[in-house]
Amino acid sequence: METSYRWEGAGEGATLMTLRNRGEPTGFSRLLAPFMARAVARANRKDLALLKALLEAKP
Repeated sequence: METSYRWEGAGEGATLMTLRNRGEPTGFSRLLAPFMARAVARANRKDLALLKALLEAKP
């Protein structure tokens, strides 16, 4: 799987981040792909919430 992030300014004090996951399962993992997609999405939401909290934390 390949994950890419794109960051760009979105006005005063704001940043827009675009996340893209790409990949094609092969072999046995192809059967598990629907479950893996949900697990990856859940992990992304959790990681992004943590990243947001860290970036917005007061020093």
